[in-house]
Amino acid sequence: MTRQSWSDAEVVGQICQGDRSALVRVYDEYSGLVYGIALRILRSAEAAEDVVQDVFLQLWRNPSAFDSQRGKLAPWLAVITRHKAVDALRKLRLSADPPEDASRGGTEAAETPSYALADAEKAKTLMARLPQEQRRALEMAFLDGLTHGEIAERTGEPLGTVKSRIRLGLGFLRKELAV
Repeated sequence: MTRQSWSDAEVVGQICQGDRSALVRVYDEYSGLVYGIALRILRSAEAAEDVVQDVFLQLWRNPSAFDSQRGKLAPWLAVITRHKAVDALRKLRLSADPPEDASRGGTEAAETPSYALADAEKAKTLMARLPQEQRRALEMAFLDGLTHGEIAERTGEPLGTVKSRIRLGLGFLRKELAV
């Protein structure tokens, strides 16, 4: 099956039934996205690879956690990736060894499908339409891996304001991307 011939619900249903080839299809389709998010947050190729493994292992072990009625698989995987990467980043910060710089150590970007690039362009366009405060809060949360509290501390804004900006920005993006 090519990407266009399966729906998220179908392929996750196959994973629920133990179909390893379905997991391979999802991995082939989304591993570049997952790796890119993890690498952006962790700035370590090795740590990002560990997160990729954790994300797809979680999908394999608990595929029913994904609900196709609530959204698409790619954003769901992106959120899982962000959470796991932020957790890994916290562990790295607590360890004595600083994280490996992503610019060292010959990392090669995974090939990105053309429709993913189109989605990325659409997301960039939509992000540009957000008010600056919402865009900045979303970038700090999802691209830099900061918690709401860390964003509030860095910006000097109340925690409730940061949470509201992120919620409003995500609501706008969700509505526009659903079209």
